Amino acid sequence: MERAAKLARGAHRLLDLALGVVLGLVFLFGAYALLDTWRIYREAGVDEALLQYKPAAHKADGAGFAGLQAVNPEVCAWLTVDGTHIDYPLLHTSDNTKYVNTDVYGEFSLSGSLFVDYRNAADFTDRYTLVYGHHMDAATMFGELAYFLQPDYFDAHPTGTLYLPDGACAIELFACVQTDAFDPQIFYPPTRTEEETAALLAHIRENAVQYRDIGVTGRDRLIGLSTCSDAATDARTVVFGRLVTVEPTEGDVTRS
Repeated sequence: MERAAKLARGAHRLLDLALGVVLGLVFLFGAYALLDTWRIYREAGVDEALLQYKPAAHKADGAGFAGLQAVNPEVCAWLTVDGTHIDYPLLHTSDNTKYVNTDVYGEFSLSGSLFVDYRNAADFTDRYTLVYGHHMDAATMFGELAYFLQPDYFDAHPTGTLYLPDGACAIELFACVQTDAFDPQIFYPPTRTEEETAALLAHIRENAVQYRDIGVTGRDRLIGLSTCSDAATDARTVVFGRLVTVEPTEGDVTRS
């Protein structure tokens, strides 16, 4: 009996030890997961080294881009959507995969970068230019685009600015569409004729979750901001705007 009791106590101690090891591993895994999540969200923001080159801090003379393009010559623009955290440099290269998981410094990053479709001109002279970014839950990168599906948020955020090396464009946001990644009208952005752009606008209006009539036509230059949507695996949320050139002045190009 005494031997059986000792064996039972030993078995209990081993069980307690094993349980302690398992709980310890669970704790370590949870801590690592939290740290990794924090790191991903932290990487998704713009650091002070880049913010010093944000063109909004300079006159419309391309001064900010000298610093940005010294960091990465594939920086082609800086995008700001007023009243949101969307305030990032845009990258342009020869394919649509490089910046999916690469930051502006050329380092691996799960949050990637905001980048222009490789089929578009880097100077935004096309009638329709498409920009991609990850949907990050911490309102970073293009995480806030999903908010535009809500009427109050859409109504409260009608403007932005696209800064270019030779000036700037005001962005007049006019539509938010939820579609899939295979929509041929939206996800084929090369240079279009006026008629093709008008057909795109008709498609946007027909499928828009939110829309405001600002008189946009096929003669205008358009920008689309695209990100993944929670609705389905291939679902996408795309916010559309009209680009209006801002004439350079002696002051800041930022609107008051």
